[in-house]
Amino acid sequence: MSDSVLTERSGGVARVSLNRPAVHNAFDDGLIAELTATLEALDRDESVRAVVLTGSGSTFSAGADLNWMRGMAAASEEANRDDSLRLAKLMRTLNFLGKPTIARVNGSAYGGGVGLVACCDIAVGVDGAKFSLSEVKLGLVPAVISPYVIAAVGARQARRLFLAAEVFDAREAERIGLLQHCVEPAQLDEAVDRSLHWLRKGGPQAQKEAKRLALRVAGMTAETAEKMDTENAALIARLRVSPEGQEGLNAFLDKRAPNWARED
Repeated sequence: MSDSVLTERSGGVARVSLNRPAVHNAFDDGLIAELTATLEALDRDESVRAVVLTGSGSTFSAGADLNWMRGMAAASEEANRDDSLRLAKLMRTLNFLGKPTIARVNGSAYGGGVGLVACCDIAVGVDGAKFSLSEVKLGLVPAVISPYVIAAVGARQARRLFLAAEVFDAREAERIGLLQHCVEPAQLDEAVDRSLHWLRKGGPQAQKEAKRLALRVAGMTAETAEKMDTENAALIARLRVSPEGQEGLNAFLDKRAPNWARED
């Protein structure tokens, strides 16, 4: 294991930090594997009552790492599907974790970073943070994270964000439900501690069942999510190797506009 994920424990709370600040905590294979393993270990640990997920530095997560994206562009459809399934497992593990989870959104979140926020039970973010689901600009879609983002903000808002790929701020994220609380940076830890205060009052088994209850009544179970993950991984793999996906990915890596966005 590398040090791309850091974990600190105190009083039954595990604070997990994405620790690649030099690349704005962007995802690569190593971070995905390490974060998944960390969450699985915390889920098994009965001494852990709650998990706080945050980013090192000034960014929560910028989404996909550039080198990872280069690999996507060159990989086969099968390799892209396997890659997407690993990311899907991470999101599913976080979403169905048997402990209360808090996203401490210390800065901006893009793409998969938005997915992590949506998978947490409680999301507290700083005013000034920016968010975007920009995949269509690359000829792609936010397939793997889509079930969790739609559950967080609703289908109507998701349609807008998926199609327009606009950048929106923390106040808008709070308005649509991606964040439950938007606070000044100096108040972030106080707001997280306030949520932890209330979480400590609940029975751990009751909280586990309450979380399952809310998800099940909303139509989401680990079994249905895994089936959907398989379908969504196949979709994003197909799009990544398609002519439009190849153009979008390579245009992004070459720092140029894709052919569909060029002005005459």
